[in-house]
Amino acid sequence: MPRPKRELLVVADDYGIGPATSRGILDLAAMGALSATVFMVNTPYAESDIAQWHHANQPLAMGWHPNLTLDRPVLSPDQVPSLVDDEGQFWKLGKFVKKALLGALNSRELEAELAAQLDRFLDLVGQPPVLVNSHQHICIFGSAGPALLRILERQRMRPYIRRIRESWATLWKVRGARLKRIFLNRFAGKQNLRQRAAGFPGNDGFAGITDPKWVTDPHFFARWLRHVPGQLVELMCHPGYRDETLTVRDSEGDPALVQRRVDELNLLHQPAFFNAIEKAGFSMVAPERLHVREQAYAYAA
Repeated sequence: MPRPKRELLVVADDYGIGPATSRGILDLAAMGALSATVFMVNTPYAESDIAQWHHANQPLAMGWHPNLTLDRPVLSPDQVPSLVDDEGQFWKLGKFVKKALLGALNSRELEAELAAQLDRFLDLVGQPPVLVNSHQHICIFGSAGPALLRILERQRMRPYIRRIRESWATLWKVRGARLKRIFLNRFAGKQNLRQRAAGFPGNDGFAGITDPKWVTDPHFFARWLRHVPGQLVELMCHPGYRDETLTVRDSEGDPALVQRRVDELNLLHQPAFFNAIEKAGFSMVAPERLHVREQAYAYAA
């Protein structure tokens, strides 16, 4: 009897972060290279970028990308003072993580801002998110994760939520950003358990965390797919065309962070990417199918 194929979700993060990034994601969707993307609702380009998704006939599933480390909050900064600097901008990632781990972020403000972002998602997209993952994985730190789950538990249908979980074997066999990956796996454990206990569907295996220099390797995605375990695997990616709007806002002047998106887009454009999916025994799956399956399991139970 043939072995059943494993399922692969290919999720492009950061839709809405900038126009060239979003355009690259839409082009990959037209090729069938992506299962879904996730939308940042608080950026200056959110409205125009989501209009392009609607205009393109919604070519791939649109999830939500809660964001607490880039640009300004949806709420007025004076409503969420612990989350912003003196200019009303979200704290950058390093400062956010430090404050989160020290308990210096007000949990009511976190919940209020995340609720406002979800409301904006519903207004702009027109439907609840079928999947959720947070920008720069911020919801694995401090009280941000529990706040996010409280928001999402109010929905009639619970979305798929990313679980950051790598085996030690994968950490050893896949080169690149190992210290970052170990750090994220260490902090993600509790949030993974919370998500599972609350009944949110999620992935068995996770792939794609890296640093810019590693995505210049033409075998980058193939190596991940060959070594990642799990029946349902999420492959995270950050593709896009060169987006100068990110030079100051997202990369803080580091050109490698801007170029990384172009390098990932080029890898996903290649026939070798689809060959790697097939050779690793995967078939791509849309997040909507996971919802149908989870509902069927719940009904049977």
